[in-house]
Amino acid sequence: MNKNYYCVIMAGGTGTRFWPLSKTRKPKQFLDILGTGKSLLRQTYERFARICPPENIYVVTNEIYTELTKEQLPELKYSQILSEPLKRNTAPCIAYSNLKIKSENPDALIVTAPSDHLVLNETEFIKIIRKSFDFVEQNNCLLTLGIKPSRPETGYGYIQKDDKNPENFPEIFKVKSFTEKPDRKTAEMFLESGEFLWNSGIFIWSLKSINKAFKSYLPDIFKLFSDTEKINTPEKEKNYINEVYSVCESISIDNGIMEHADNVYVLPSDFGWSDLGTWDSLYDNGKKDENGNVLNSDKILCYDTENSVINISGDKLLVVEGLKDYLIAEADNAILICRRDNEKRIRDFVKDVEEKTNGEFI
Repeated sequence: MNKNYYCVIMAGGTGTRFWPLSKTRKPKQFLDILGTGKSLLRQTYERFARICPPENIYVVTNEIYTELTKEQLPELKYSQILSEPLKRNTAPCIAYSNLKIKSENPDALIVTAPSDHLVLNETEFIKIIRKSFDFVEQNNCLLTLGIKPSRPETGYGYIQKDDKNPENFPEIFKVKSFTEKPDRKTAEMFLESGEFLWNSGIFIWSLKSINKAFKSYLPDIFKLFSDTEKINTPEKEKNYINEVYSVCESISIDNGIMEHADNVYVLPSDFGWSDLGTWDSLYDNGKKDENGNVLNSDKILCYDTENSVINISGDKLLVVEGLKDYLIAEADNAILICRRDNEKRIRDFVKDVEEKTNGEFI
């Protein structure tokens, strides 16, 4: 394997939209959402371990998940688990990992990816990542993977590609614009135009290129995460990171850099991708019975029930009759029952539950 290939897995989210299965103490990236026998984090690690040397893989997560990460990825040293004391979005997360990698290898080529994505065609995915590494090694560019859209999805961000191609890489395009989650009409227009791709949130760049971008567009964050001497022992690193995160701006890498830089490119990709961000995405990717239901247990008995997601825990028996397009999810003494098309309200449900129960079921 190429010793300059590095991977940063972002695993600090709380997965609110997968409540009640996903809770603060064990969010969705640490769960076996798809019933494969492996958590999403574990699957992500194994995927990138086929590309990058294991010692070059880092996980950035909230400090409350450090031990959980180590439990699920025992191959990692504690020095490869970067523990954030506070939530500060993706730009500080990436700046922290850049600082860590800079202390080891200034010539690093880095792929940065979320921990909770589904990839069905791993062979194609690895081929694309290798091609991406080749591109960023030869060019001072920031590259993101754009997913070819199959429907007018309103739950994803979009990337508009230009018709300009860099020399020797005809499949890669200059990025014209980024758009946050659009309404249905706009999403339909994007799909029809053929110019737009789903924003996967997977980035590839050289350490030199991304640090140059931080210096230009987020200079305060760059300054905070620039001195490797501050982290040359575990104790110094912990103290410094605690200090930095207490004053660091909370901003995403998209808003802070990608939407402003003039050297951003996109590689249109198709490797069976989903961000598994919602119960509805689980429905789209789950195995369905003859009535279109996605069930996680053979102890769920359905009668006149169609196109529903039902997820229960343990050895419970559940009998369901007369439902269509519903979500039923149960875990740890919490039960959610709502229409599938209302699942965007789950954040509101969770907020209300937290207030009424003092966080007992969150």
